[in-house]
Amino acid sequence: MIVKQLVWAAMAIGVSSSALAGEAEQAFTSELHQCAAYYQLGSQMVAAMNAPQMAAVGERLKNNAKEAEQLAAKYESEDAAQQAITKATEEMMQSTGGKGMGALMQRYKDKCQDILNDPQKRLDYWVMAKM
Repeated sequence: MIVKQLVWAAMAIGVSSSALAGEAEQAFTSELHQCAAYYQLGSQMVAAMNAPQMAAVGERLKNNAKEAEQLAAKYESEDAAQQAITKATEEMMQSTGGKGMGALMQRYKDKCQDILNDPQKRLDYWVMAKM
């Protein structure tokens, strides 16, 4: 009887921990979608400036967007990641109200840099936050 209870307890812990991991990954990928969208928009705005001295910045932003997309695709399908990034991009564009990148930079610049610099640390944060 005790063995049966231990088996049920272990199964319950396994199910709840995998559910928590799923929630953590979902929160993490949501942030990656936002970062990819932020970097894509930034890259597009830099390109629209048509300023040769900003080309390196635009390229770095484009590479950061790709990195965030690739990270998200590790936790979900590429199609799901692309759809979520498109949605995040649309929401960001609406939220700026044509005011440019200032508000987005305040919200995402440091956060997204931190995530891309150490994605495992951010995923670990979400694992702990969802416990």
